[in-house]
Parts: sequence; structure tokens; C-alpha cells
Amino acid sequence: MNYEVIIIGGGSAGLMAAIAASKNGASTLLLDKGDKLGRKLGISGGGRCNVTNNKELDELIKFIPGNGRFLYSALTSFGNKDIIAFFEGLGIALKEEDNGRMFPVSDKAKTVVDALIGQVRKQGVDIRINAPVKQVLYEDGRVQGVLLPSGERITCRSVIVATGGKSVPHTGSTGDGYPWAERAGHSITELFPTEVPITSNEPYIQSKELQGLSLRDVSLSVWNAKGKRVTEHRGDMIFTHFGVSGPIALRCSQFVVKELKKGDARNALLTIDLRPDQSAAEVYDETLKLAGHEAKKTIKNVLRSYLPERMLPVLLKESGLDEQLTYDHIPKQAWLAFAKLIKAFPMRAYGTLKLEDAFVTGGGVNLKEIDPKTMQSKLMRGLYFCGEVLDIHGYTGGYNITAAFSTGYSAGSHAALAD
Repeated sequence: MNYEVIIIGGGSAGLMAAIAASKNGASTLLLDKGDKLGRKLGISGGGRCNVTNNKELDELIKFIPGNGRFLYSALTSFGNKDIIAFFEGLGIALKEEDNGRMFPVSDKAKTVVDALIGQVRKQGVDIRINAPVKQVLYEDGRVQGVLLPSGERITCRSVIVATGGKSVPHTGSTGDGYPWAERAGHSITELFPTEVPITSNEPYIQSKELQGLSLRDVSLSVWNAKGKRVTEHRGDMIFTHFGVSGPIALRCSQFVVKELKKGDARNALLTIDLRPDQSAAEVYDETLKLAGHEAKKTIKNVLRSYLPERMLPVLLKESGLDEQLTYDHIPKQAWLAFAKLIKAFPMRAYGTLKLEDAFVTGGGVNLKEIDPKTMQSKLMRGLYFCGEVLDIHGYTGGYNITAAFSTGYSAGSHAALAD
């Protein structure tokens, strides 16, 4: 059998690549090893599918710390505004939520997945599910087609690898694309987990005394060995039985991984700012004032409404303060240490959960070997890559899926028009 374009992988990037390739008149085959398309897409955004983010281009790229600048060409051709228009053109009403996140009004990922698959079918793309690829075939510096485990060879002019990374493997992302890339001469930058919970063995983690405690609108920072802040994110987080999770912990995770790779670092320092809108001096004055207003009450009872109640014993103990102290007996130096602790509660992280437990894979096909305008390999004619198989990663919030749709559209469009 012969096609002009074969796409391997039926996720966000692969589905969009199939739509773009067939729209440009190419006979297109979409292969997926699983029993249904769009599996990871179907669980994204907590099952609601955060289809993109509505930020302006330059701001959007800031939220893709893993080589976001590489995406300028792709996003200029088919960016977040185009993604919004695309889905609305399919009859899917979208709504904007906090921080620019765009969701279907239905709040169901199935709405998005069904619309994409429906459009792929409508445009005449041949789809094969339960169809793993054994090998991508190369000869004389260009793609020849694919080989299936049955021995069937399917020839084509262009192959688009959209197989994803190695995170969330139960959706089919098991790293299949990396060996095919290497056989074509590509290098794979080291894979690592991003957007993943952070692990710690601090006493208050091991004792589980803070397990399940959610912190709202706090700031989380990662510091390097020289005491310089590497990154800071503000929002929500939660203590777990192994460390911390939640939006800002996930965003900090890749920086923890990178710090631990440096030298002989056994752990990385994180600090939690429980009152990000105030200085330590303001916290000191305000807490002392609160204690003074209720001078006969113990400081533990006075501060219940000011700080997360379950954290109070830990904070007071770390500051050397007795929970039963009243205002008249507050030692000023220890109270200053308490105020500073509220602004920078330390936690040593020794790692993160595994790559398979991450939402996003860091690392991938080396971008120096990919044409940013077309997503075509610089080393093998007719070979294209899109989505998470590339060394691109962003924060959660619609950024990774935007990169997938954008690179998929670019790869599909150019593969269809290639010689």
C-alpha cells in the first residue's frame, strides 16, 4: 500500500497532523498501537481537556520553559488563537478560566476528542488502531515507509512521528519514537520527569502530620547550592505522604530535578512563603499585634485564623516557641525567627516521583536537528516529529497541548506538500 503521509500516534499532535496533512490534499494514514485514539487527551485537564491557553504569544512562550522559543515559527503559523478558532469552527464552544486556560463549555474532554476524530474521518484519513509500528524504513537518506509486526510494509513519502514521551504510559506513551529517531541519526537529550510531585523526607513529611493539608495562594521557591533563587511560583499546593504536589509544586519540579543533577547534590532546598504579599517585618508586626489584642490567649489559639492551623505546631516548634505562650511572655528574637519562617518555610527535596508518574516528559529529540519551520528532520528527508517526542516541555495549564497542536499542524502541513 502507498500513502503520501503516514502519521504514527493518535494523540493531540498526531490527530492535528492528520487534519493538516489531509487538508493539504495528501493521502494520509494514521496508525496507533492502542485500541482508541486521543487517550491522553481524554484525561487531560482533569478530564475536562484544557485545549490551549489564551495568553499573548510572548507571554505564552514564557510558560514553556523547556525550549519554548523553538516554537515561535510553529505558533506564528498555528498558535493558540488559531486553536481556539479551529475548535469553535468544529462547533465546540470554549470558555476561559483562570490564568487564560481554555476549556470546552461542556467540561468534557470527550467533546474535544470526538470532534478531532470526527474531523479526521471527515477529511478522508485512513485510520488503523491496534496497529503498532515495528520500524520506520529509511534508505539513501530519506524515508521509505513503515514496517508493521506482521511483516506488512506500507510505503510513503513522509512519516510523522507523534508518539509522545514516556509519561502517563498507560495512555500509550512508552517512548516508541526515540529508537526510530536514533536510527535516523538523531540524538535524544536526556529524559526526565516534569510536572511531577516532589519527594521529601523532612520529619514533618515522614510523620505525615501535614499530609492532605492544602495551602492556598502561597509562593514556592527553589534555590540553588549558592543560595540563589532558581524559580518561584505562586498558587496552590498540597502536602502528601511523600512530599508535596499541586500546581505550584508541579511547576517547580523540573527545577528540583535540574538542581539535583548538578555536582553531588543530595537534595534541593525549597521554601514556602505563606504570606507572599507581606514582608517579614510586616508579618512580625501583624502577628505581634494580633497576640497583643488577645493577650490572655495562647499564641496557638490567636494565630489559628492567620496561618494554616495544622502548620502552626510545626512553625512554632521550628522557631523554639511554646504553643501555650501568651503575649506577655513572647521572646522577641524567637518571634522574629517565627516571622521569617512564615516567609520562608524550608523543605529539602531529594527528588520527584518517576518519569512514568509525571504529567510531562522533559528531554526528547534534539531540537538542533529539527527544522523549526517545518518540523522536518535535518538528517533524514521525509521524517517529521511533533508533540512530546520533541525536547519541548511546558507547565500545565494548556501549554503542552498548545505545543502539540501547533507542531502537529506544522508537521502535517509541510509533510503533505513535501517533494
